[in-house]
Amino acid sequence: MYYWIYETGKTIHFIGLISWFAGLFYLPRLFIYHVEALEKAEPERSILANQFGLMEKRLYNIIMNPAMVLTYIGGFTMIFYYGWDWFTANIWMHWKLGFVFLLTGYHHYNKKIIRKLEKGEVFMTSNQLRFYNEIATLLLLAIVLLAVFKSRLDFIYAFVTIIIFMFLLMMGIKAYKNYRKNKNEI
Repeated sequence: MYYWIYETGKTIHFIGLISWFAGLFYLPRLFIYHVEALEKAEPERSILANQFGLMEKRLYNIIMNPAMVLTYIGGFTMIFYYGWDWFTANIWMHWKLGFVFLLTGYHHYNKKIIRKLEKGEVFMTSNQLRFYNEIATLLLLAIVLLAVFKSRLDFIYAFVTIIIFMFLLMMGIKAYKNYRKNKNEI
C-alpha cells in the first residue's frame, strides 16, 4: 500500500512539475510580447494587449496554479513515504526545497506582473523580461542538479555548471538582442 502511495506521488509530482515549468517558461514570454504590444499604435495596441492579458491570466490560473499544487502534493507524498529520519539526514533535500520555495516566490511574482500589465504599467523593458524569463531555467537547473547529485563534491561541480550556464545564457540573450537590432536596421 505504501509503495503504491509513493509511486502515485512520484507520478503526480512529475506531471505537476512538467506542467508547472511549461507555464513558468511560457508566461514571461507572453510578458515580453505584451510589453512590445504596448509600444504599438492603436488599434493594434489594444487588441494585442487585451489578447495577451487574457492568455496570461488563463495560463496562470488554469494551468500554472493547479500544476504547482500537484507538484507540492506529489513531492510531499514522496517525503512522507521516505519518512522524517530520511528527510533530516538528506541535507540536499533541504536545499532543493529552498529552491522550490524561491520558485514559488517567482510564480507569485508573475501574478504581480500580470496585474501591472493589465493596467498598462510597463516597469520592465522587453529585454529585461528576457533576463527575467531565465530565472525559472536557473531554478530548474539547480533543483534537478540537487536531485541528481546528492553529495557535496558533486553538487560543487553542479554549481559550477550552473554558473557557466548562467554566463552562456546572458551571452546568448545579448547576442539575440544585437541580432534583432541589426536585423531591424537593414
